[in-house]
Amino acid sequence: MKMYDCVPGLEFDDKDDLEQSPAWFLDGTHSVPPWTPMFGWFWVNFCRHGMQYGAETLHLPTTKGWDWRFRNGGGYLTILLVDSDEEKREREAKFRQAIRPFLEDYDGLWSGFVNEMLGRYEKIKTVDGEGASNIELLANFEYAIDTCRRMWEIHMYMMYGTYMPYVLFEQLCKHLLGIDDTHPDFHRLMSGFDNESFRVDRGLWEYSKKLQDMGLDALVAKAGPTEWEGKLRDDERGRDFLKEFKVFIDAKAGWRMERMAEINVPTWSEDLSQAFDKMAIYLKTGGEFDLDGKRQRLEQERKEAEKEVLGRISPEQRGWFSILLKIAQNSSRFSEEHDHYLDLYTHAMLRKTCLDMGKRFARGGAIAKTDDIFFLMPDEVRRAGINPGKFNLKGVVARRRAEWAEWDKAGNPPIILKKDFGLADAMDFMIKSLDPIALKVVVGKLPEARPELKADLYGTCGSPGMAEGPARVIFKEEDLASVKEGDILVSVSTSPAWTPIFGMIKGVVVDRGGSLSHAAIVGREYGIPVVMNVFEGTTKIKSGQRIRIDANLGTVFILDK
Repeated sequence: MKMYDCVPGLEFDDKDDLEQSPAWFLDGTHSVPPWTPMFGWFWVNFCRHGMQYGAETLHLPTTKGWDWRFRNGGGYLTILLVDSDEEKREREAKFRQAIRPFLEDYDGLWSGFVNEMLGRYEKIKTVDGEGASNIELLANFEYAIDTCRRMWEIHMYMMYGTYMPYVLFEQLCKHLLGIDDTHPDFHRLMSGFDNESFRVDRGLWEYSKKLQDMGLDALVAKAGPTEWEGKLRDDERGRDFLKEFKVFIDAKAGWRMERMAEINVPTWSEDLSQAFDKMAIYLKTGGEFDLDGKRQRLEQERKEAEKEVLGRISPEQRGWFSILLKIAQNSSRFSEEHDHYLDLYTHAMLRKTCLDMGKRFARGGAIAKTDDIFFLMPDEVRRAGINPGKFNLKGVVARRRAEWAEWDKAGNPPIILKKDFGLADAMDFMIKSLDPIALKVVVGKLPEARPELKADLYGTCGSPGMAEGPARVIFKEEDLASVKEGDILVSVSTSPAWTPIFGMIKGVVVDRGGSLSHAAIVGREYGIPVVMNVFEGTTKIKSGQRIRIDANLGTVFILDK
């Protein structure tokens, strides 16, 4: 029996949890590879809280949010259904009122929350990790915990408020037009919107151009991104460039990380080579910021699609259709902006406060090295936070590190089902909830094998189209430099830090994801095909193999075997 659980009270229990719910779905988008214990504690506790908070605040008609469990570094979720038809009707009436702020003043609603969170982040950043006392660092850690809780409340209120109309709009499209969100007409209605994440990418492109204009591109041309900072420091103009670039990083992009759902990887502020890596891509491709031109075209196509589609809707149904369309169109924009302002930024602040505590713990001898802090949980940090020299947590860390390594080797099953409850039952269970985050982001639509197509992999359509080219299998952000013009990216999933390579590639294959996941949204904005939820793409496809993808059918063919 373990002396210490990672997420007390929320560790998966085969007996009790399958009594509560017959189907538990792995959040493969966020918890593959497995989370560290500290991050698992934050995610399972507060994403769980936020989803129930958002569902109840908005009175979602069919779901009360999700329950979560931690299992071997993975996050497993199940949906809390609204069972009574009478309660559904009552909640639907309240939902129509609760959703009004999203229609009446989406920009004001969202900017208010952004400003609230930015204020919290500034307060956390002002605490000096070296000069503050142990008590002050522990207080900042506690404030970061509260900030994480508040972030998830905002996150899920906004996400449910934006994504639920997306699902309702898709249902209306099925009923009135016979199309779903894999149809090209639907994609045209949802494309061509700018967002803060894309603006950060544009800023990186602008600094790559500035590097060229200052004649510094030759200085770094033959160096890897990890060497850029040193070479620029050795040049007077390079030092001026670095000074200005760091202002941009600290103000805009410094809180990005290789992995959005973790805290054991450095931020761009800590490691500038991650930003230089993206700039190297822009230097290699040359030309203008290609997303600007594509967005103008997509915006024009969207306006034409709106006029065309509305012309096919009867006048008596056009009002509700237009209302849902307007809110649903914010889904792509919110999907990218919330990563920037909420997940990435909050997790960067959690990382800062954990590292501040970790340095003190290592100095006092409670742990062996700073990043051992990621293998503790908050109650253990509280236990030793004021007097870390009086506690020894090295045994706990060693055991959890060993377990974490085993989790990574073994992996987690995509679904845990109660006996005699099959996969079809599980999908009916999820679809019945109409939960937009399960259906469109985390779990997504499960693929249907069509043997007559003789494909090697079957998935679902994230962005329509066909492509053929060499595969490039990427697991980590630092490997993005190996992507070449014309490659087809193959990965578990993608995140905002990966966006710059979408201008180079022909298509994308991801193991996990739904129609509102990063790969699908960015693929549509760049006009390249995306096949999602193939599950085994990164294990069956090897870099360099020529593959053909048909996102319209959700198929992947491996041509070199």
